[in-house]
Amino acid sequence: MPTRRTFIKQVSVAAGLGAVASMGLGFAGLPVRAADKGNGYMPDEGDKHQRAFIAFGAQAAIWEDFTPHVQDALGRIARSIAEYEPVTVFCRQSERRLAEAKCGSHNTTFVITELDDIWMRDIGANFVVDGNGGLGAVDFNFNGWGNKQQHADDAQLAAQVAENAKADYLRSELVGEGGGIEVDGHGTGIMTESSWINRNRNPDWTKAEVEAELKERLGLRKIIWLPGIKGKDITDAHVDFYARFVKPGVVIANLDNDPESYDYKVTRAHLQILENATDADGRKLQVHTVSPPLNPRNSRFSKDNKDFAAGYINYFVINGAIIAAQFGDEEADAKAFDLLSELYPDRKVVQLDIDAISAGGGGIHCVTSHQPMV
Repeated sequence: MPTRRTFIKQVSVAAGLGAVASMGLGFAGLPVRAADKGNGYMPDEGDKHQRAFIAFGAQAAIWEDFTPHVQDALGRIARSIAEYEPVTVFCRQSERRLAEAKCGSHNTTFVITELDDIWMRDIGANFVVDGNGGLGAVDFNFNGWGNKQQHADDAQLAAQVAENAKADYLRSELVGEGGGIEVDGHGTGIMTESSWINRNRNPDWTKAEVEAELKERLGLRKIIWLPGIKGKDITDAHVDFYARFVKPGVVIANLDNDPESYDYKVTRAHLQILENATDADGRKLQVHTVSPPLNPRNSRFSKDNKDFAAGYINYFVINGAIIAAQFGDEEADAKAFDLLSELYPDRKVVQLDIDAISAGGGGIHCVTSHQPMV
């Protein structure tokens, strides 16, 4: 499989076509309430879920001979989630039986759609609730992380998710991805400037304008901005690989201890910001750190792959469990397991081998999303 950076060069023409599609009118027949803002808030991921979502969209044009291994990893994730909450799997008509075989049928439903890839967090809807039973689904106009990858089909999925959930479809004018959003459910968000304030997404927006739109759409009162880093990975440094809210006032942050990694300095800069930050209610943050494995298993997925994303922080919080990665480094895997168990005492930590997905620069949080209970 080529690295994601190599693939970026290969799809530049297709990405341009996808950019046009991504700015279309959304899913056919679905009412758009683009003008309605401030009508809800994004809840904490740890609040009760109605269901989880997965996009069973790996294709050989992107993943080459890794494709079946990515499908296996998606299946492991889907089956693990289904033990705790319902799962909806989006898949192509031609792969319906394969998706069922990989993901299982227990507590799982399948929705037929066209897909470009697997990154459900970025292409799905971003749900908000109003506290009175109302459910909104915000679409941030996915454009392939700044036209780096084909995305015409994936750009339509947020609207389809909204329809599937019977939610009000709320379309922003801002371009971004769900993996670039982290909230505590009580008015505080954490975002990276590198992914949101970037000319490949929002060339005519100032930082103040981006912040104002995110606050209105997601019901936020304060955003803690981390610098991130542009151009090192396909997402331009999504926040879900750097900092996550455990609960209001408590954050877990990625701290890269490999001096050769571009994240070594970045994660230390982020840690300093977080340790000196307060949330929307004026609380100083309590910050815990988790470090990537220095000795992940030497597999075909990780060997000579600069994009291999070996990070524990990209976990998914679901009803009763934490779905997290393990990378074959016994000491680092155990430390991550122990810390997550300590931070989420009411949930079981389930660690999975997702090396094939990590080979593409993502993790469990990247390939999942959820609908909150209202």
